[in-house]
Amino acid sequence: MKHTRVAALATISLAAALSLTACGDDSGKGSSAKGSSSSSSSSSSSSSSSSSSSSDGGSKSEGGSGGSSSGSEAGSAKAGSGGDTKSGTASKGTGTTGGKVTFCKTQDLAIDAADAAPDEQSGRIDITMVNRGSTTCSTTGFAGVDIKDADHTSSPIERGEAQPRITTLKPGDAAVFNLAYDIDTTGDSLATPVNILVTPPNETHSVSLKWPAGAGAIKGAYTDVQVYPTHETN
Repeated sequence: MKHTRVAALATISLAAALSLTACGDDSGKGSSAKGSSSSSSSSSSSSSSSSSSSSDGGSKSEGGSGGSSSGSEAGSAKAGSGGDTKSGTASKGTGTTGGKVTFCKTQDLAIDAADAAPDEQSGRIDITMVNRGSTTCSTTGFAGVDIKDADHTSSPIERGEAQPRITTLKPGDAAVFNLAYDIDTTGDSLATPVNILVTPPNETHSVSLKWPAGAGAIKGAYTDVQVYPTHETN
């Protein structure tokens, strides 16, 4: 009976061992199959991804080029906008337009004429313009000048041979230009100047100034008088 139980136990143990072996084999096969399937899927996915990346890479290159251009244009537009804003601020603060100083208005200038002859042969009238406005402005160039005679006629004065100089005036600054002529020492001058009509550079409004007392008589005619460009006094 004892032998029978031992034989029965041995049989059960053998059966259990065979069962476990069978399960292990099946599990290995399943894992192997699953791993193979996963590897295949991963390989396929990698291949697909590589293909997609290659394709996207080409598009990205084209898109990058276009993006760069658009970025540059956007940057230029932004820079332009910033520039405009800055110019606008300058215009409001210093009397400039588009970054350029505007010409002084006649109404903002205090204008005066004085005799400045260096000797008894060379006649010279200095005409000074002081910026009485609240903003910086320019008087660069030639002023328009007419001399009014005692017989009520007016004669335009020709420009001398000289290059204009940049003349920018802050509030309170002054610029000057000259009228030059030869002084008549014979006493036979036919010119009897009474007033000087001055139109600042790039302006249309004029002011009338008295011919300076004590200034030498003009030799010849008014066509022999010349006006020279403005320049700063300091």
